[in-house]
Amino acid sequence: MKRVLSVVLLLALVVSLVGCGGSSSKPGTQPAASEKQPVALKMLVMKQAAYSDASIQEMVKKFQDKNPGTTVDVTFVPYESLHDKIVTDQGSGSGEYDVVEVDEIWPAEFAAAGFIRDLTGMYTPEMNSGIIPAVSQVLAVNGKQYGVPWILDTKFLFYNKKMLADAGIKEPPKTWDELVADAKLLKQKNIVKYPIIWSWAQAEAVVCDYTQLVGAFGGDILASDGKPAFTSGGALDALKFMKQTLDEGITNPNSTSSLEEDVRQVFSQGEAAFALNWTYMYALANDPKESKVAGQVGIAPAPSKVKDAGVSGSMGLSLTKSTKHPEEAWKLITFLTGAENQNQYASESLPIWKASFDNPDQMKAPKELVEVAKVQFANLKGRPEFVPWYNQFSTKLQVAIQNVLVKKTSPEQSMQDLAKQVESIGK
Repeated sequence: MKRVLSVVLLLALVVSLVGCGGSSSKPGTQPAASEKQPVALKMLVMKQAAYSDASIQEMVKKFQDKNPGTTVDVTFVPYESLHDKIVTDQGSGSGEYDVVEVDEIWPAEFAAAGFIRDLTGMYTPEMNSGIIPAVSQVLAVNGKQYGVPWILDTKFLFYNKKMLADAGIKEPPKTWDELVADAKLLKQKNIVKYPIIWSWAQAEAVVCDYTQLVGAFGGDILASDGKPAFTSGGALDALKFMKQTLDEGITNPNSTSSLEEDVRQVFSQGEAAFALNWTYMYALANDPKESKVAGQVGIAPAPSKVKDAGVSGSMGLSLTKSTKHPEEAWKLITFLTGAENQNQYASESLPIWKASFDNPDQMKAPKELVEVAKVQFANLKGRPEFVPWYNQFSTKLQVAIQNVLVKKTSPEQSMQDLAKQVESIGK
């Protein structure tokens, strides 16, 4: 009887071990690769400018092929929705995204809120030194790195070569005064009704155009201590210039309700001679399937009174605080931002790596675009994202600019009113 009982107890022990997850592996060892559970990552990116949806899906497929067992589900949203989507997702405490695309103006806010992870220990010295200086620190906050740059961008001057030639203009303008003179000539000769199109809708787009003009006119929007610098000097001159081009009928009045995609469409329809826009427009405006002016599109550094300057429109990829798969998510980030991947899609967004520009033959990008980018990337002007209340400020700045453009108030009065508001949000 004792023998039977012993056997029964032994069998019960075996069953218990199996039920508790016992296996042939030694205690403390990791499961073999074949035993690892599949990992499903979710990534949130913008559906506008830079890489197309199709290109990003191609990149993700290549990553999945190199990393069996890991899948990536990509969600695309318009740029205007991206910030709030991240805030809602991470602010809920149960965020579903592992990797998010972050504009360079958001890291201070997101880091303070705990939405994105400190990647300082993973952002190697080789990465930092290998990335173009203008963008290597755009996702840094107080000396800590909160992401890896992915989109290196600025707004270039696009021009219609045929229109300029028909007007007897031999080269693109180098200053905004020259551009105004060229635009007036084009209008006078009835070559185009409104020579210039801008993205001046009440959105972040108008702040980007304004920042570029402020830099070109030698000004600043905020001083280093966060106090207003826009009530005089180059910042005020830039706003007056914007109003002037509308008053003189050389800027398309629809600019005040246009975003970057609207600018691309107007230019590609042959309804503008000049446009300020991001890199992505070059490929699409020269694509016969997308544009009526393919083959006529020129690109040049943005005009400037004091120096070659362009607004920094860089964005990066960050790991969310909520991700349960930081190792796999980091692999995705380093793959997407790596030189090999970026060189393949350089016609849509130029690589962040210095080595790519040292060896431009590695990049699948037109030579004209690369040469112009070398000039402008050497001197980029950032929006005043160094203040943690940038988003609040940007919203108020958009309104202040819009009020001037639609003739509700004067440039001087609008900026003085804005200065009073900044005093309250900056406290």
